[in-house]
Amino acid sequence: MTFYDDIYPFYPLQRTAFIFSGRLLTIILVFLVLAVSLLLILPGIRGKSRLFWMFRILTSLFIGVVIVALNFTSDWAEGRVTTNATYKSFSDAVVNVDIGLHVGLYGINVTLRGNPVVQLNETINYNEMFSWQDSIEKDYEEALERGLPNPILYIAEKFTMHSPCGLIFQYRFSGRYASATLWTAFCCWMLTNILFSMPVILYAGYMMLATAAFVFFSMASFSTAMNAPQCVFSLGSDSFVTAYSHSFWLALATGTVLTLVVLLNFLIPEKMKEAFSVGVDSDENDRYSYGNGYVNSVFVDGVIIYPMTSKFSAVSRWI
Repeated sequence: MTFYDDIYPFYPLQRTAFIFSGRLLTIILVFLVLAVSLLLILPGIRGKSRLFWMFRILTSLFIGVVIVALNFTSDWAEGRVTTNATYKSFSDAVVNVDIGLHVGLYGINVTLRGNPVVQLNETINYNEMFSWQDSIEKDYEEALERGLPNPILYIAEKFTMHSPCGLIFQYRFSGRYASATLWTAFCCWMLTNILFSMPVILYAGYMMLATAAFVFFSMASFSTAMNAPQCVFSLGSDSFVTAYSHSFWLALATGTVLTLVVLLNFLIPEKMKEAFSVGVDSDENDRYSYGNGYVNSVFVDGVIIYPMTSKFSAVSRWI
């Protein structure tokens, strides 16, 4: 790479998948390894407890990976449109493109794909990440220096500090509180798994309810930005606004499942104890009878021997 008038002829691409990023893949792989490691002990569990234990482990790990992954997804809200728009600055060239905006808790992804992909002798297929965790202004300045297409720059400018829409203040603070409550829900989830290993699942049910509550709190925090006056993104002859997307509905489903488990614990506690393998060992032990014990009379002169049963031990009394 050489210089031409102190300007790089090529710029590094800042492309990030808006659904499966490297962080998400790492989280999923960690939980998959943990799930496989726990399932390896299934052959050592006898009876129907094996199925209950497997269902409990898989459900718990699914909830855990969802809570962690929701912090790093970029599709809590999204909007998209297909339109004819100018492609570059200082040019009247118009291209037909699909434009998408994907909002997460730490930033946004802007996607731009041509119809067809190759137009004006260029491949129009962009996926750019703008993060407000540090400063979105720096990312926007770098996008200007790289000469990104006009639709991407237009959407990114709406999230800068000087934009009259004020989107950066809405989404940055709501995303910050939503992320904090999700991490709190993850801590409650870990305490729930610890308490489930104890004989009484009442306290585990309380922590599960707390987990569901913090998941709902994260949704409520993010909803504050969505309930504010919506900024309209006008591109070409069309426009769009953002709406709730996959991550938001996945958080709702996770919180609903946690709440449902807690309700079932109050409605059918005995069935839930059996499902979570609480009290199973004591029930199985009651099925076995040890019968009467035998004691050699040679060694017990002067001692009265009472028969031994499964519930009473031998009692001896000196005469």
